Amino acid sequence: MLVTSEKQAPPRSRTASSTLPWVTTVSRLVLAGVLIVAGWGKIGTPVLSVQSVKAYELLPDSLATVVGYGLPILEIVIGVLLVVGLLTRVVGGISALLMLAFVIGIASVWARGLRIDCGCFGGGGQLKPGIEPDYLVDILRDSGLFVLGVLVARFGPGRLALDSALGLAPEREPYDEMDGEGEPREEEDH
Repeated sequence: MLVTSEKQAPPRSRTASSTLPWVTTVSRLVLAGVLIVAGWGKIGTPVLSVQSVKAYELLPDSLATVVGYGLPILEIVIGVLLVVGLLTRVVGGISALLMLAFVIGIASVWARGLRIDCGCFGGGGQLKPGIEPDYLVDILRDSGLFVLGVLVARFGPGRLALDSALGLAPEREPYDEMDGEGEPREEEDH
């Protein structure tokens, strides 16, 4: 016999429970779109991508060259995996770390008084005289993308994901089998 708690789930919990998969889906797709556009903007001009990474003055030239060539490919691969929803939590975590690295890099450039284009969507390098950097905008954008990556890593793929179709995402228990606090109801025999 199943004995359930007398508590009723608050309406907000039920709404949050049903919207969370869509929030993570939108987060996943927005992050994917930005990464694909950023990678695509750099992949056709790898020399400019390398120049952009070197402008940050954070890595030795040889490593900056490797990062400059590899970053566009990484961004596109991560973006595609997010679009299709494959290995979503891992890729969401990698995306969050990548965005955090971008935030730290831009903040470092700003703190050191360098005047560069972040190269986030192609181009990059030193800014021309009279052009001011938009470091705060870049940091806020990448911080928001970091939050989206954390959401995806924490809550999984959401809807329309290969992870779910392939059984790689753990199934969440339906809300009806949960008590009002999001915990599974206990079964007791009488």
